[in-house]
Amino acid sequence: MAIHLYAKRKRLKTAGFILSLIFMLLVSAGVNAQQNQTAAASQHCLWEVASSSNKVFLLGSLHLLKSDAYPLAKEINTAYSLSPKVVFETDIGGMMDPSVQAKMLSMGLYPEGESLLQNISADMRRDLQKRMAELGLPLEQFARFKPWMLAVTLTTLELQRLGFSPAYGIDVHYYGRARSDKKTMDYFESIDYQLDLLGNMDPDDQTAFLGQTLKDLEIAGEMADDMMAYWQKGQADRLYALLFKSFEEYPEIKDRLLLQRNKDWLDKIETMLEEPENVFIVVGAGHLVGPEGVVALLKQKGYKVKQR
Repeated sequence: MAIHLYAKRKRLKTAGFILSLIFMLLVSAGVNAQQNQTAAASQHCLWEVASSSNKVFLLGSLHLLKSDAYPLAKEINTAYSLSPKVVFETDIGGMMDPSVQAKMLSMGLYPEGESLLQNISADMRRDLQKRMAELGLPLEQFARFKPWMLAVTLTTLELQRLGFSPAYGIDVHYYGRARSDKKTMDYFESIDYQLDLLGNMDPDDQTAFLGQTLKDLEIAGEMADDMMAYWQKGQADRLYALLFKSFEEYPEIKDRLLLQRNKDWLDKIETMLEEPENVFIVVGAGHLVGPEGVVALLKQKGYKVKQR
């Protein structure tokens, strides 16, 4: 039994890495226009930073959610309503452009004449063929997918089968509202920068991710449900543990995808704290929680930050 439990924890840990990438990095092409009013949690994944000039609200986003995550908390909507400016990780409207979608796809594909099966081991080929057959997906349709692209695609398809959808992502939701409300919108990073985050991933890491994904698809729903529950209850410590334990085996990727970006955003947030009007920031929840998250970095700089 002890061996079985250890094995499950190990699988959850590595599966969490793939889920972390998806929930924190994936930007959707759909816009959900739901309106929202209520919630029942005492705290939320929302923080407030006050300066002498304004307030900056930091909302941690999950990029895929279930429809029953709505309506969102009144506290979150109030912070949004009080803020004339809304800031996202990247230009969500631009990400919906067909040319950007095409570029994203091209970065995830091998060139003509090269295929996924040529770049993975015989054992992984067998595992892949078995899993694709179980999912009812024709392998030839994904023959040119790079490992990272296929790993993200398979996990996203599984999550969508379980009711999670990019259309219900927090960032997409507030992008739709901000556009409708004609609020000022800005973003931290260019689209090209975001695309490079996954598109330039090390080939060996890509292969490892795909191999583990094939083994762990059956527990993706369990982890995603936990992630959503922690987010809804504002349980930042539990959310951090779930998201970041998975990065322990990949310190270089953690630094590139998360920590360095957190530091880059800090300077921009400090500038926003000097603006005359409130700002509502929506970024992946993993960027805000934990000892190296944006919230902790702001506190280290002497700002008073409170969770709402």
